[in-house]
Amino acid sequence: MAHVITPLDQPSNYKDSQSKVDRMRQNDLLSKSTTLYVGNLSFYTTEEQIYELFSKCACPEEGGGVKRIIMGLDRNSRTPCGFCFVEYYSHTEALASMRYVSGTKLDERVIRCDLDLGYREGRQFGRGKSGGQVRDEHRQDYDAGRGGWGAQAQRAEMERRRELDARYADAQDGPGAVAVGGGDWKASAAPPQTDQPPTGLKRERSPEDEEEESRVGQRMRTDDHDVEAERM
Repeated sequence: MAHVITPLDQPSNYKDSQSKVDRMRQNDLLSKSTTLYVGNLSFYTTEEQIYELFSKCACPEEGGGVKRIIMGLDRNSRTPCGFCFVEYYSHTEALASMRYVSGTKLDERVIRCDLDLGYREGRQFGRGKSGGQVRDEHRQDYDAGRGGWGAQAQRAEMERRRELDARYADAQDGPGAVAVGGGDWKASAAPPQTDQPPTGLKRERSPEDEEEESRVGQRMRTDDHDVEAERM
């Protein structure tokens, strides 16, 4: 009889692209696996927090318990990038975590658990182009618990800022800087201000000019009269 509700300890149909086993062999290995893949973790969740949570499904009285935890790391920065592997001593403990831990919250995030074929060296590193997980490479939303924007969105923003910096690289401070031709800043080409009138233009006559001319004319007439008196 088919199940109306999918069992909580049922592994997903995920198949590791780097695994060389076929689907039938994979299902056989998962039926005995003691390893869990844990996803959707916050970048700030610690190994101690993970150990405390998954120890609740351990059976130390039967010789079980959490064997080890392998934190997923950014391939470039070697910092946590939102996943881990949890190894138990028994398959029963791994199934218990599938039932009772998967879908619960850790650091205010709903975490996901899945049976895994087993940890191998190198699997702790993200496979995304930027070093983290592939899901964070293409994510378009802002997630404060997973580094903010997705890697592609961050690269696009960095490129936009570089273009803006290049556009205004020649900006000059202070008065006289003007924007021309779509954004580049250059010094103003306005001529310097001087007290001298422009060459070739006549200045308008003022009352002082007329008074000065009257004085000069009067002085010239007085001089002429003196010269005539001396002749006589």
